[in-house]
Amino acid sequence: MMIPPFLSIDPSTRHVSLDASNPAFYSDPNSVYDALHAHCPTFYWEQQKQWFFTGYDHVNGLLRDRRFGRQILHIASREELDLPEPEQHVANFDLAERYSLLELEPPEHTRLRTLVNRAFVSRHVEKMKSEIAELANKLIDGFEKNSEVELLSAFADIIPVTMIARMIGIPEEMGPQLLKWSHAYIRMYLFGRTREDEVGAERAAKEFSDYVKTVIAERRANPRDDLLTHMIHTEHKGQYLTEDELVSTTIVLLNAGHEATVHQIGNSVRIILDSGRDPADLFEDEATTERTVEESLRICAPVHIFQRWALETVEIDGISFKRGDKVSLILAAANLDPTKFSDPLTFKPDRNEAANLSFGAGIHFCIGAPLARLELNVVLPILFERLPGLRLARTPVVKDVYHFHGLDRLDLSW
Repeated sequence: MMIPPFLSIDPSTRHVSLDASNPAFYSDPNSVYDALHAHCPTFYWEQQKQWFFTGYDHVNGLLRDRRFGRQILHIASREELDLPEPEQHVANFDLAERYSLLELEPPEHTRLRTLVNRAFVSRHVEKMKSEIAELANKLIDGFEKNSEVELLSAFADIIPVTMIARMIGIPEEMGPQLLKWSHAYIRMYLFGRTREDEVGAERAAKEFSDYVKTVIAERRANPRDDLLTHMIHTEHKGQYLTEDELVSTTIVLLNAGHEATVHQIGNSVRIILDSGRDPADLFEDEATTERTVEESLRICAPVHIFQRWALETVEIDGISFKRGDKVSLILAAANLDPTKFSDPLTFKPDRNEAANLSFGAGIHFCIGAPLARLELNVVLPILFERLPGLRLARTPVVKDVYHFHGLDRLDLSW
């Protein structure tokens, strides 16, 4: 496997030099992952100053390994770990994240997840199938006659945010504002974020939190049949969620409930069109549709990085970690491991190989996975059936960031 000119690998030290802001990388990360699998699947990324794992078994194992976790300050102080004090200019963002399901470990994680998990199990989510189909068809009705559309703004952005807002109990007319807050908020997760990114995320966190508090107050006074009411009024072992826990949980569900799915709708449409395969064959029935969706999740996952702290001294793949070290797992690269997937860079919906890791694994497995999968299995067949002859109108515009992989524009015609 040839190493791209913008990638430097020293197999003897397992050090890698790679600029995450290089368009040649973030526009086609799969080619880099392919080279890493061939030459250095576990590596120290010099620019990020951290160890990364791309091998399927390592990523899958580390997602489940209880010697690692998403928290570290529950077992050690900042002084012990030589961690800096929190930045005051992102205090509201930190508060919004403090009780996020993505950031907690048991027992707090268990308590929060138990309270919201019931709403996301498959049998409950399946009831939303007709609503998703109705919304998809309504949106297509609005642009079908135009013979051209920018799919993300007219379709992909709207469906996930509308459905998660309905589930939680947020008025769906808030959708555009939720998108703005979410887009600003998640820039805190990016490599090389700027002070401007941090200030924008802080502002979004404050406004987002203040808005959620008003909805919480309204639901306390006027309960409804929605997830937020359920979270407010349901106890677990005699405890109710505090307001801060309710705010954090609502924000993470709204963000995680649509950001990745928006990216994945665009990614899936692009990979299907690029493959040259007949959509009628890919969506022939429920079984083939499911295989097509899973293969698109495997080959173009929307979220690439998941990080964990070492909670104790541990050795993985010959690398020693001490308590307080952070490791990064590249989910999208694990999906391309040639020891698990034959011809991994090729879109092959008829695969019968390992399960993709796009939703993670272990206790932090994506709680919204059943909803995301349902949305993809419903909207993709409708889109290709309603718009026969669908094709790229111009070259898609890839997001100029790494960590989340998706498109900024996807112009289609038919």
